[in-house]
Formats: sequence, structure tokens, C-alpha cells
Amino acid sequence: MSNFFGQNFRITTWGESHGPAVGVVIDGCPARLPLTAEEIQADLDRRRPGQSDITTPRKEPDRVEILSGVFEGMTTGVPISLVVRSSDQRPEAYDEMKQKYRPSHADYTYQMKYGHRDHRGGGRSSARETIGRVAAGAVAKKTLQLAAKTEIRAYVTRIHDIAAPVMTGFPTLAEVEANAVRCPDAATAARMIERIKQARSEGDSVGGVIECRVRQVPAGLGEPVFDRLEADLAKAMLSLPATKGFEIGSGFAGTLLKGSAHNDAFVTKGGQIRTATNHSGGVQGGISNGEEIVFRTAFKPTATILQPQQTVDIHGVEAELQARGRHDPCVLPRAVVIVEAMTALVLVDHWMRQAAQNQTFRF
Repeated sequence: MSNFFGQNFRITTWGESHGPAVGVVIDGCPARLPLTAEEIQADLDRRRPGQSDITTPRKEPDRVEILSGVFEGMTTGVPISLVVRSSDQRPEAYDEMKQKYRPSHADYTYQMKYGHRDHRGGGRSSARETIGRVAAGAVAKKTLQLAAKTEIRAYVTRIHDIAAPVMTGFPTLAEVEANAVRCPDAATAARMIERIKQARSEGDSVGGVIECRVRQVPAGLGEPVFDRLEADLAKAMLSLPATKGFEIGSGFAGTLLKGSAHNDAFVTKGGQIRTATNHSGGVQGGISNGEEIVFRTAFKPTATILQPQQTVDIHGVEAELQARGRHDPCVLPRAVVIVEAMTALVLVDHWMRQAAQNQTFRF
């Protein structure tokens, strides 16, 4: 049963790339949460295809419908069912994939696991499945915002070999949304956009890194030893299509420091216990310490490229594959909101687990 995520705040996504619809069922959302379809739609609009000239040209409005769980503008406590119907399907673009495996896709592995697969755009392995995650994440964000004004902000820090300067402050949503690549540094963003366009013109693709920061997270979230907060964040991020790496706080760079330089000394600020530095990324011993949670997720270059590639068919005979269809030359601009959604789902679930333990959860 690999299609649900979370324990207290649990989601189940469903649907395939070129099926009639995709969606999500949310179970465990608290009752009396003010919620409208427009609030969910705002995040879906940031994820949808066709929003700029560096994303896939597939035209999907991705309009969300609330089928259950909301009445008179408030959640009722029963499962919330959300659906997004597909309108721009072109499954014929994938006819060649009936017989040939696309390099670095899930075609071969799905065939080996199930003995049968949906070749239309990858079916369930397609990033279109993340619509359900984003819709549910919008509900989780609203819950966290009302509970403690928690803010989650993801943004692109690297495209290929172009890296943005280290962010010292907490970027605003307007700064992230100011350009198509969703990098808060305007000068770097312009270079990133040109690199993506260059790759697309060559029939190629590029990857990069998304950083996510979360503030107003209380100390105490996380369930040692196997459900450590950073472990669940890592699972959430690495469950996303095209992800290949995760690091929190100082990450791999921390291995270059000695303990005397890496340790986060405790201090008192405004009568609260805080840390002078944040090499831990807001998590110590698998539990949030009240500082900003800071982590990064690496995304590989989009596997579908418009160049001839060597492969084999379902019989193991060598073949050449020329990909067709409409694809992102770089997934990162649209993945920003998906990273935020999965972060919100992890945090709201751990918040509710902590509240159940201490009976302190209130809006």
C-alpha cells in the first residue's frame, strides 16, 4: 500500500498521466478549518503546465473540485475528496513507448514489478500524480498557518552549473514568483532561464537544486527513532519524481568542518532558548528545535529529451527511441510548490502527533 502518506493527517493520491482525472483523498483534517477551492487553486496554478516558455506547453487548467469534506466554507472532519480533470490528453504521442523502454524512466521497472504498465506518459509514475500532493499540501499549509503562522518557502538555488548566492533572509512569495524559474535572485534567475532555453533548443534537459525554509515551527516535532523529522522530510522529498538527493542544514558541506565549528551553541534570545547558528537546519536528534528548518533537494535532468537515444524494446532487441510529446526541459520551476506541499504534509502530520501526545493542538 504505497499510495498513502502520513499517519494522523493522511492523504491518498490517485490517477494517471493521461487518464480522465487525478486527485487526492485527505483523511484526518481537523474540522472547522475555513477552506475554499480558490485557496487550493492558488497552489495548483503554480504547479500547472504551460505557465511560461520554459515549461511544458501542455495546456491544462487543472481546476480543482471539492467533492466532499467541506460544507459552508469549513471542513467537517470527514474525508476531503479533491479531483482535477484532464482536458489536454494526447496519448498517441506515446505509442512508440508501447514497445520501447525510455532511458531513465520507470517503464522497465514498472513492467518488472507489475507485469503490465500504462505507457501513456508513464501513467502513475508521471509527475502529474503530484497534483494530488499539491492540493492536499494547500490544506496542510492552511492548517499550519492558522495553528502557528508557520511559513514554508521553497525556491530554486541551482540550475545545471549556475548557482544563486546563499540566501541570508527569508524570501517573500513575491520574490520567488517574480520570475519564471522561481529563483529569488533576479540576476541569477535570468542566467538560469537562458540555460534552460538553451538546453531545450538542443533537445536536451537540465537539473538543479531547490532549497526550502520553514519558520515559526515549534520545538518538539519529530518521533524518534524511526520517524525522525528529517527522516520523514527526506522520504517526502525523495518520493517526488526526478529527485536524487536530500540534505538538511549544513548537509554534506558540514563534513568539511570540525565539531568545534559545526556545533550550534545555545543562547537566550528574548527570553527563549535558541541557537547562535543553525548548522543543524532546525532539527536535532530528529526533533525540531525551534529554529528555521532549512533543507535542499536535488533534481536530476528531465529524463525525456528530444534527441535519439539507444534503448531496447520489450523483447530485449536493441532499438533507437525518438521521444515525442510535451515535456519540461527542467522540472524545477514547477517543482517548487510541490516541495512546499510535501513539507507542509510532513509538518502538519507531526504537529498532530505531538498534539495528540500532549493534547495542545488548537487553532
